[in-house]
Amino acid sequence: MSSSRDLLASLIAFDTTSRESNLQLIEFVRDYLAQLHVPCELIFNDERSKANLFATVGPDDRPGIVFSGHTDVVPVDGQPWTVAPFQLSEQDGKLYGRGTADMKGYIACVLAAVPGLLAEPLRMPVHIALSYDEEVGCLGVRALLLELEQRPHKPLLCIIGEPTELKPVLGHKGKLAMRCDVHGAACHSAYAPTGVNAIEYAADLIGELGRIGSQLRVPELHDPRFDPPFSTVQTGLISGGKALNIVPTDCRFDFEIRTLPNQNPYDVAQQLQHYAQHQVVPRMHAINADTSVRFSELSAYPGLATDAQSDAAQLIAQFCGSSEFTTVAFGTEGGLFDAIGIPTVVCGPGSMEQGHKPDEFVSVDQLHACDCMLERLTLALRECPCNRRA
Repeated sequence: MSSSRDLLASLIAFDTTSRESNLQLIEFVRDYLAQLHVPCELIFNDERSKANLFATVGPDDRPGIVFSGHTDVVPVDGQPWTVAPFQLSEQDGKLYGRGTADMKGYIACVLAAVPGLLAEPLRMPVHIALSYDEEVGCLGVRALLLELEQRPHKPLLCIIGEPTELKPVLGHKGKLAMRCDVHGAACHSAYAPTGVNAIEYAADLIGELGRIGSQLRVPELHDPRFDPPFSTVQTGLISGGKALNIVPTDCRFDFEIRTLPNQNPYDVAQQLQHYAQHQVVPRMHAINADTSVRFSELSAYPGLATDAQSDAAQLIAQFCGSSEFTTVAFGTEGGLFDAIGIPTVVCGPGSMEQGHKPDEFVSVDQLHACDCMLERLTLALRECPCNRRA
């Protein structure tokens, strides 16, 4: 029987940065489960370079519980690591490596729990769902969810194992990522007024985005469960121009909108698009009609707001030993599960304080605590309570 630490060492060794394939890791998990006689299915992307994995332990003729995690990790490029990022190392009770916290530690614990689950007559199935490309917009899991939607027995609960220090999280914000392309008209900078400066008009739009964002901060729109307690917007990338003495033809900027679960990020995007159409483009066209502002969606996922009184919330409280429900600022795949009618809670080992950083780690204690949580879940899922050992 492999321990969660041993399995974590194997998972960390696979470089599953989102730009890379995750197939080696998926095949490792498939083979591990096959040795335990657990069938699983792979759901590939169009290029067959990446795959989701879905496996079921226990009866498959009734609703069950999903343990869900993403297999991709963020890049290590340019970060000052002091340990090998794709080789598990331990120091002072901490396990270092890219993905230890976000979120291969949880996946390792789930896989380590499978033999214990198989040893018990479960009254409901336990599903393992592993996805790809979560870090670049929760992209891969959507194909898996399409499959689950069509099945006769929809799961009762999904536990997303993002790092929360094993505190049950019932809510997070949604996100919409957008791109804006401003196409102007070039000329020599000595005659700047006869051109259409794409950078300057992009700056106007970015300024308007900031003004829209300030409107979201009014106290009546706050939700004190979140930090910050309001929806936010920010421009994260911008590029444009060729040389200082050329009025720039093109400028591109990417921005994101992170909204509270009860707010629609597309409303914010539409406000900016309306401003572009009615305020910015007419001024551009007054100089040169062959100019434009175009918006495109990069990615989006919904927020999560699970009811604290729901069966799903009460069930996870039993497993993790805490009913102190909280929220997180980062997004997860949880809103997508919830959107198809699968109540979802976020709960996993480690802290996002270590995620995405150099020398990422999960503590040995957190990994052990997750193992214990899954053992309690196994006991709770026994088919007949009277068969429990003393």
